[in-house]
Amino acid sequence: MINTIQEATLGAGCFWCVEACFQRLEGVIAVEPGYAGGSVKAPTYKAVCAGNTGHAEVARIRFDAEKISFDEILAVFWHIHDPTTLNRQGNDVGTQYRSVIYYHNDEQKAIAEKSLSEISATDLWANPIVTEISALSNYSTAEAYHHNYFNQNPNQSYCAYVVNPKVQKFKKRYADKLKKEA
Repeated sequence: MINTIQEATLGAGCFWCVEACFQRLEGVIAVEPGYAGGSVKAPTYKAVCAGNTGHAEVARIRFDAEKISFDEILAVFWHIHDPTTLNRQGNDVGTQYRSVIYYHNDEQKAIAEKSLSEISATDLWANPIVTEISALSNYSTAEAYHHNYFNQNPNQSYCAYVVNPKVQKFKKRYADKLKKEA
């Protein structure tokens, strides 16, 4: 039997937002917040937020490719953040919030480059897309308290005013692709 479980690692601003959206998507098995692309081994949240590690906040998404493709993961990615703002998502500013697709293999690289070309040719975004496409490097998982953050802290101010509106917009746009409620 062929293993259909794959991973995607994406940076689209704050990893709490990315995690909260992708957790709700049918075919996604798990989402892990982490850091990637920097020079420091196993950085801390504080170090990454200081902007001196080179890491981006990312979500590592494990998905079943028989239920959702990498292409479909990327289609969601383009819609849940603004890929035209360099090192920024809303009030979150710094290289750690950059828009980035970290590919795991040559096939993902080719799919990501094609997806970027196709989305750039649409009128979805008025400004040029600045999303970086890079080989995954120096990944480490974020501290335990970041995992499942929005679901565990929906009333925390950042979650209530930033994450929740993104999740609601996501749920409306992708209602037909959401996991069934238990």
